[in-house]
Amino acid sequence: MNRTLDHRNLAMLLLEARETLMGMFRPILKEFALTEQQWRIVRVLDGEPAHALEAGQIARRCCILSPSLTGVLERMERDGLITRTRAQEDQRRLLVSLTPQSRKLVSEIGPRIDEQYRLLEARFGADGLDDIYRALDRLIELGNAP
Repeated sequence: MNRTLDHRNLAMLLLEARETLMGMFRPILKEFALTEQQWRIVRVLDGEPAHALEAGQIARRCCILSPSLTGVLERMERDGLITRTRAQEDQRRLLVSLTPQSRKLVSEIGPRIDEQYRLLEARFGADGLDDIYRALDRLIELGNAP
């Protein structure tokens, strides 16, 4: 049965868009010897008021499967980018937090990442970029709906 689908492959388009965007950022990350996964983790932790989260929270927010996250966190700890400590209020909870070294990386990389976003905004316009953000937020909300 040879049937043509009625819709474009949205998942594939989103992957292509992601690859296009990451092409803007990969050279910067490579210069600082960071993987995309490591940068996602650093960026998520940096956005937290306490700069700390549990591994499960990191896995969900960074879209990294837990088995993969374990190895990434081990390497990041070895490289001095994160620390893992027990929560004082509940010793069963293991918190991952940024080190001064990783916060310094954010301050060095951040302006360069921001510059890439400014270039993106210049190409799409502020309104166009806002439209993309809104559409993606709505799509994500669909996945979070009961």
